[in-house]
Amino acid sequence: MATAALPRTAREIRLAARPEGLPERADFAVVEVPVPEPGPGRVLVRNRHFLVFPGLVTLIGGAVAGLPLPPLRAGDTLFGPAVGEVVAAPADSPLRPGTLVSHLLGWREYALVDAADCTPLDDTLPDPVAYLAQGSAPYGALTRLAGVRAGDTVLVTGAAGAVGTLAGQTARLLGAGRVIGTTGSPEKAERLVAELGYDAVLLRGTGRPFAEQLAGAAPEGIDVLVDTVGGEQLSAALGAARRGARFALVGALSGQLAPGRAGGVAPVEIDSFRLVVGGVSVRGYLGTEHPGVEEEWTGRFGAWLRAGEIRFPHVRIPGIDRAPQALGELAGGRHFGAVVVELPG
Repeated sequence: MATAALPRTAREIRLAARPEGLPERADFAVVEVPVPEPGPGRVLVRNRHFLVFPGLVTLIGGAVAGLPLPPLRAGDTLFGPAVGEVVAAPADSPLRPGTLVSHLLGWREYALVDAADCTPLDDTLPDPVAYLAQGSAPYGALTRLAGVRAGDTVLVTGAAGAVGTLAGQTARLLGAGRVIGTTGSPEKAERLVAELGYDAVLLRGTGRPFAEQLAGAAPEGIDVLVDTVGGEQLSAALGAARRGARFALVGALSGQLAPGRAGGVAPVEIDSFRLVVGGVSVRGYLGTEHPGVEEEWTGRFGAWLRAGEIRFPHVRIPGIDRAPQALGELAGGRHFGAVVVELPG
């Protein structure tokens, strides 16, 4: 077994208690545990970065019906997408120390991972942290469900989030003629236009109804919706849908981040008459149903990044101690783009 000099202990984040509403810092514990040794079929990975993502709120709330991931209970270590370096492996492992991999055991400094659950990383993307970008879902939604066409008007809800910041840019690269976003922050709205090329951004919380704002931004209607929010914004989008519009739903933040819900329900009132007479399609996107999308997205994302045609907006939070706070900040809409915890070393 090849093993570098390793610490005896390392830290991980556990759920201390299931919160009544949105999770707060006090609901988590930073725990020191022994660094494990890999056995047959397993490798030890020193995590370099891991993703903070809204789906954790749903898992913490226990509303996981239909999801491929288990609920998180008090005492459980959190998990999620991570990028790290193999530091120890059995002699017969296909993964050797020094190999960069992605896996799903983030929220800890060292992870003991089944080798089959690790994906070795190459230089397709110029920065390993870009493998944590949440762009495959909007890319799949736009190419597999919505079929964005040249000149389409595309609406992206939750445009300042990890998905939305990539969705609008991707829609433009695929031929969209006009890209409109939504957010709750005037500062984020300015960045979406100035940095990511959105043509217009609608603001929630202004007292002006979304339907009215959307009518002003897209007087001829919209052709495609990439929805990460649901709720009022989805209803307004339906009212603005042109004949044959294609709606792709990739998230439901109005339910996931609602203080009074467990994160697994996002009710919305839909005018089914408009769906029928407008020939509007509404489909939910699940990456597991489109297994080729991740690899296709990664290839195109890497090429776009190297050509300077796309940006990966993200904030790096230093140190595992700040990870629980970062989840609360994400739920509160504080950050722009993806939220990534960066581990020293």
